[in-house]
Amino acid sequence: MRTRLTHTVAAMALTLSLPLTAAAQAPAPSAPPAPPATPNANIVVDNPTYISIPLELGVDRPTAEVWKRIGKYCDIAEWLQIAAGCKILSGIDGEIGAVRSVANEVLVGKTEFSYTYTQTVRAGRPYNLYHGTLEVRPVTEKTSQIHYTLIYDNSMLPDEAAREKDKLSRTATFTRAIQNIKILAEGGKLTPR
Repeated sequence: MRTRLTHTVAAMALTLSLPLTAAAQAPAPSAPPAPPATPNANIVVDNPTYISIPLELGVDRPTAEVWKRIGKYCDIAEWLQIAAGCKILSGIDGEIGAVRSVANEVLVGKTEFSYTYTQTVRAGRPYNLYHGTLEVRPVTEKTSQIHYTLIYDNSMLPDEAAREKDKLSRTATFTRAIQNIKILAEGGKLTPR
C-alpha cells in the first residue's frame, strides 16, 4: 500500500507541475507588429557628402548702399526673378526665425551685411541640410563684393554625373542671381525672364 500511495502522490505532483512546466517552456508571445512607416521615416542620410558652391562678384557701390538695395529677406524675389514673388509666412522680415515663402526658408543667422537661411525638413524627402548665405563685404569706401555661398548634401543623387549636373545648375542659377544683385545695386534694371 505504501508503494501505491507513493506512486499516487508522485503522479499527482507530476500532473500538477506539467501545466507550469509547459507554460515556462512556451515561447513568449511575439512583440506587436511595428507601426507602418511614416512619411518622415527615411529623411536621414547615412553617408552625407556636403559640397559648397562659393560665388563672388564685385560691385561699384559702397557696402551699406548695396545692402540697403538688395539685403531684405524677401528681396530674393526680385534678384532671383521669382514670378510668384516672396512674402513672410511667419516671424518678422529680417529677424532670425522669419520664414519666407521661397521654399519655406528660415532665416537662421545674420550680421549687418549678411544673412544665412536654411530649407527645412520635408515629409518623404531625405534632408540635404541646404543652407545659403548672402553677404556683401567692403573692398574700398566705394566698392564692395557680393558673396553667395550654398552648402548642401548631394549624396542622395544617384551618381557622379547627376551630382555634377545638379552643381552646375545651382551654380548657373546663383551666378545669374549675383549678377542681378550687381545690376540692381548699381542702379540698373533687370531684363525680364
